Amino acid sequence: MAHASAIDPQRQNPSLEPRVPLRTWIGVAASMLGAFMAVLDIQITNSSLQDIQAALGATLEEGSWISTAYLVAEIVVIPLTGWLSQVFSIRRYILVNASLFIFFSVCCASAWDLSSMITFRALQGATGGILIPMALTNMLISLPPAKQPVGLALFGLTATFAPSIGPTLGGWLTNNLSWHYIFYLNVIPGALLLAGVWYGIKPQRPKPELLKQGDWWGIIAMAIGLASLQVVLEEGSRKDWFNSSLIINLAVVAVIFLGIFFWIELTRKQPFINLRLLKNRNFGLASIVNVSLGIGLYGSIYILPLYLAQIQQYNALQIGEVLMWAGIPQLFLIPFIPKLIQIVDTRLVIAVGISLFAVSCFMNSDLTNLTGIDQLRWSQLVRAMGQPLIMVPLSGVATTGIPKEQAGSASGLFSMMRNLGGSFGIAALGTLLTQREQFHSNRLGDNISIYNPATQQRIDELIQLFISKGVDLITAQDRAYKSIESIVRREAYVLAFNDCFYFIGFALLLSGIAILFFKKVKRAATGGGH
Repeated sequence: MAHASAIDPQRQNPSLEPRVPLRTWIGVAASMLGAFMAVLDIQITNSSLQDIQAALGATLEEGSWISTAYLVAEIVVIPLTGWLSQVFSIRRYILVNASLFIFFSVCCASAWDLSSMITFRALQGATGGILIPMALTNMLISLPPAKQPVGLALFGLTATFAPSIGPTLGGWLTNNLSWHYIFYLNVIPGALLLAGVWYGIKPQRPKPELLKQGDWWGIIAMAIGLASLQVVLEEGSRKDWFNSSLIINLAVVAVIFLGIFFWIELTRKQPFINLRLLKNRNFGLASIVNVSLGIGLYGSIYILPLYLAQIQQYNALQIGEVLMWAGIPQLFLIPFIPKLIQIVDTRLVIAVGISLFAVSCFMNSDLTNLTGIDQLRWSQLVRAMGQPLIMVPLSGVATTGIPKEQAGSASGLFSMMRNLGGSFGIAALGTLLTQREQFHSNRLGDNISIYNPATQQRIDELIQLFISKGVDLITAQDRAYKSIESIVRREAYVLAFNDCFYFIGFALLLSGIAILFFKKVKRAATGGGH
């Protein structure tokens, strides 16, 4: 029959799909390297902040802007990438921004004071931020549906492995060389990135005419609203939230301008980012899970090093050794994920991943003042098993069925959701830690009284200990009371850290409800933007 010959043999047999040239794979891998570098730079300064602050003569409060500046700039540029990559072409857009990212990284290492460091970090975030969604966009456009699970595995590696290894790498470089090398680190991989993108991504015609019909009011509203929201989330806990006029003013600005942004994007015929994608059932639900994944990824990387530094007095390198147990195993697990999601229902894989990640948090919710690397190793391994099972198939669920012309918007939105989740998570955890420490401190304090025989016995033992070291009675008593106060504060913090891990675990499990409403993804098409 005539219509039989019209049947596409590739649809009958996916194995007949055109073989992807090595050149294309090099372009995809190079763009993924860019995303890895950008995500790495979010976390890599955290373990070295004290050294950087000391070198620049900055206080802890001022030094926090070194990280905040990067995150604010990054969150603003991520939604713009879809539209700007159409204007300038994917290849040119990545090449220019990657070159500037490397340049500003070197500038950060050469910063002469706090103001210059914050400026260079903001510019580094603005140029590096585009590398995250562009890696996903390029993969969706360059690879056929059958090969996209492999591309998603590479993307998953950048999203989950980089945050886990960042503090480790930063700590090692700072301890063995100096903090400057956490910025110089970008030079050699950056050169490989530029060479791979130049060779592997086909040149495309730029479309400068799109600038004339640009959604400029939407872009301005988004930039002001997102930047204000990011500062509120990053600085709110440090400034005691709404007791600070700066936080109040920025929160009002964020609400107003984000409201204007949503109104413009949902009513304009040609918005710079297609928010209507969130109406797509799987994309919208996957974005909810992605917010929760951001809370888990960045929240755990924030709270665990804080516990290790504050309670165990670990240095940056020792903290890195703990986190490494959640990072390195993922290198060996991620290559198997594409095959796994071909033979097992993607929804089940994500559900198992969420469960394992949550379990790892609950394993960390019974910390004591003696919990160290030997005890934490197992929870980190469980986390290492869970994270790849979420990120890779979740990206596939979100992008399946998204038209190629919408790949840029989808990538920008999806990446922005994870970053916002991380910012919300860190802000919530910072506040929760402070409030729960005060709560537990008051409760423990109520149980300690000089009229309590056990307390009195402990004080007497401490007084005798200090006297045996040659201290007079009055000084010994003063030190004994301060020692008891220090123990109470330490135990209150340990309990507060436990509460924070409970919060992350329950946030992950709660997002798992969304998985129940995912539409089943055809295995042959997993990860495909058609």
